[in-house]
Amino acid sequence: MADLFGIGLSGLKASQTNLAVTGQNISNVNTPGFSRQTAVQEARNPSFSGAGYIGNGTNIVDVQRIYNEFMTSQVRTSTAINSEVNAFQTQMEELNSRLSGAATGITPGLANFFNALQTSVEDPASLPARQLFLSESEGLASRFNTIQNRLSTQTEFIGQQMGTLTGQVNRLADSVAKYNDSISLAVANGAQPNDLLDARDEVVRQLSELIGVTVVPQDGNSINLFVGSGQPLVVGKEASSLQVVRGTTDPSRAEVQLVTSGSAQGITNLISGGQLGGLLRYRQDVLDQALNSVGRLALSIAGEVNSQLGQGLDINGQAGGQLFKDINSADQLDLRSQARPTNSDPNTKLNVFITQTSELSTSDYEVLFSSPTQYSIRRISDNQVTGPLTLNTDPLPPGGPQPSTSVDGFAVTLPAGGSVAAGDRFLLTPTRYGSGAMESVMQQPEELGFAAPASADTSLANRGTAKITQPTLVDGPQPIDPSVMQTFLPIEMRYDQTAGVLNLTPAGGTLTPLSIAINPGQTNTLEWEIDGYTFSMKMTGTPLDGDTFNIKFNEGRSDNRNALALSDLQTKAVLGQAGGRAGFSFVDGYGNLVQRVATLTAQARSDSDSSNAVLKQVTNNRDSVSAVNLDEEAANLIKFEQYYNASAQVLQVARSLFDTLISSIR
Repeated sequence: MADLFGIGLSGLKASQTNLAVTGQNISNVNTPGFSRQTAVQEARNPSFSGAGYIGNGTNIVDVQRIYNEFMTSQVRTSTAINSEVNAFQTQMEELNSRLSGAATGITPGLANFFNALQTSVEDPASLPARQLFLSESEGLASRFNTIQNRLSTQTEFIGQQMGTLTGQVNRLADSVAKYNDSISLAVANGAQPNDLLDARDEVVRQLSELIGVTVVPQDGNSINLFVGSGQPLVVGKEASSLQVVRGTTDPSRAEVQLVTSGSAQGITNLISGGQLGGLLRYRQDVLDQALNSVGRLALSIAGEVNSQLGQGLDINGQAGGQLFKDINSADQLDLRSQARPTNSDPNTKLNVFITQTSELSTSDYEVLFSSPTQYSIRRISDNQVTGPLTLNTDPLPPGGPQPSTSVDGFAVTLPAGGSVAAGDRFLLTPTRYGSGAMESVMQQPEELGFAAPASADTSLANRGTAKITQPTLVDGPQPIDPSVMQTFLPIEMRYDQTAGVLNLTPAGGTLTPLSIAINPGQTNTLEWEIDGYTFSMKMTGTPLDGDTFNIKFNEGRSDNRNALALSDLQTKAVLGQAGGRAGFSFVDGYGNLVQRVATLTAQARSDSDSSNAVLKQVTNNRDSVSAVNLDEEAANLIKFEQYYNASAQVLQVARSLFDTLISSIR
């Protein structure tokens, strides 16, 4: 009877354990990361009798979790990808709405600007029309300022979010290290701590939402976590930490460092996956280029408009004033270079002068000094290096003479009092802050230089059929100096039929050439240079001997020729002409940026949908194996309850037999 008691008691214990495991599964049906468990039974060693081996009941040898490492790894990887894509998409959606919105985009502002200019072209002497043009220039500058402000706000937000995310990463990494320690201690008792293993896996999954990690098992119990290209985040029970610091190459940007045993390593460019990876990818691949593209456009508009207005005359016969703030103003120069903290003099900045807006790129640059006077420039976008170049140590005033050595539309000089040494490095951002610095500075509409500086007329006494166009100022000082022009104007042109040339006689100055060959009956281009000013015009028809034409200083208030040249900037290719490329217009330049952002946004939406679907699928695959099924557990409850009742019945029978035996002895 003792064997029957033992068998029944072992069944009771086994059924109790199975009921407890089933209850644990049911109570954790909504616990994130929980893997259902099952009790593993085996028969006890049998006892030999005359009739053979008789069993002695059952034992619970283990409680195992239903777990698939491959499926768990898939969930972890898909989570990191999905979080990165969603973080990237969120930022892209905001940028896309800013750049393409009617209220915030640049395109409507440009259209209003040139529409107002066209109104002035039709009536250049009208002060209300000129005032409207000034108002629209203020509106255009305001749109650029707003976009700069919004993009800068995004940059600040990303820096703040990086700090928040790294704090969460550190907390979770510390938890993984503690779980490693606890699990190692628990395993030493001879069994797997299922709940601790599930909890650790869930922490790693949560960590994957923040940053991409590589999981490497260690000694069968602990796991090691690595980020980037193999930088250790967790090794055994020791956890490293992430910290956000000011960038070494760009102090205005936040960078991520991995701190291990007091040693810090920059890993910003190595991070991928998770929300942190998505934010960094957006900042590097999209935000920086958007800032530079909008800044380049603002610099080009301001530079080209100011330059063209400076070639004309205002209502008072003076050189046209600047509509926008000088693109090489002191405040803008101060923003275009950043010294590394390790430089010989970290307070020294370089002056970055914009010399040709049409050749500007959307890249940042790095300057490396090989000596106090020699340096090279690396374009970060494609790592193209220019140099060695000789540093101009003569400081140049804003708006003054430009340095001769120019790279991609800008040149570098050392300001007064600055010092550099071999090994010093600087980050150059020629266009990043251009849109924020754009400002309409003209106050009086009379100062708009809509009139051309010179005009031409034909003598009424001419006998030939020759006609001339109005002269165009091709090149000259910026801005022009009317007092100088009045020293050499008027210029008389007289045709010498015998020599077949047009002789030019200025009122003063040095003119080249003094005569121009004419082909009667054909279109002739007349071009001459005098005291630094180059003019061009055309002659058609057939002149006769003695026919004269006069080029004089323009005093017409209603002249709109320079305003027409200004309006041509709307469609003229004035951007992206570096390296001999054809270039593109203001509208096309901004349109290219909007189109690229829209394309990336659409791609981000597609990637988000795909990654969401993949994550859902792999999660379902994992749950189909490891998750709790309430129907199955309910069936197990009934089964193990019956098991318990049957085992109790075995004990009841054993007791009845024992009582019968005792009674027979009496």
